[in-house]
Amino acid sequence: MAASELRVLRADVSGMPIEWIGYEEAVKLYYLNRVLYPMGQSLSTLRGGINASTGVRSTLDIHSIICTSGQSRVYLKRRPQYRPPLSNLALFRRDAYLCLYCGGEFNVSQLSRDHVKPLSLGGCDAWQNVVSACRRCNHHKGGRTPEDADMQLLAVPFVPTHAEYIYLSGRKILSDQMTFLLGHFPRNSPLHGRIDLPSETLKGGQVHGP
Repeated sequence: MAASELRVLRADVSGMPIEWIGYEEAVKLYYLNRVLYPMGQSLSTLRGGINASTGVRSTLDIHSIICTSGQSRVYLKRRPQYRPPLSNLALFRRDAYLCLYCGGEFNVSQLSRDHVKPLSLGGCDAWQNVVSACRRCNHHKGGRTPEDADMQLLAVPFVPTHAEYIYLSGRKILSDQMTFLLGHFPRNSPLHGRIDLPSETLKGGQVHGP
């Protein structure tokens, strides 16, 4: 992967994952001395100028996970009303690219966002009321509830935690980044059973994103 395509997992001072940042943003944090310590593998080494007095060239290692100073995200765990932003990309990944009505596996272009309780019946466009559905099942269900359409949900929709959302919104995730994120998932997280690490692991220790 080229340096410009690197995605670094940024964590706060408590070790909680915060966000994905690009290569340039990571370099900026190093330059501002906001990187407290690295926690992942070295992705790239930058080489700067040569010190006139020592003759030594300066270098900077960019790591896959960095712990940084600044606002902590621990408060997010203590806010029961916290809801990460909803997107189709993260939704489909939460549901393992399965239609939660027929159980078929589909690619992104074949899936759609279905509202379990339709908006026309007072349902909301929120994590706890949406599931991935193939277009055939979505069309068949229409503006009805699953009960009215005689369709059964294969899994209960859930609201991801911030750490789970970081995974869901990632693209190509390195194996050490995935291990770090898994350590912050709730023990009862449905994602533990939906992440197939052996089949998702790519050459170079990457884990597939959408």
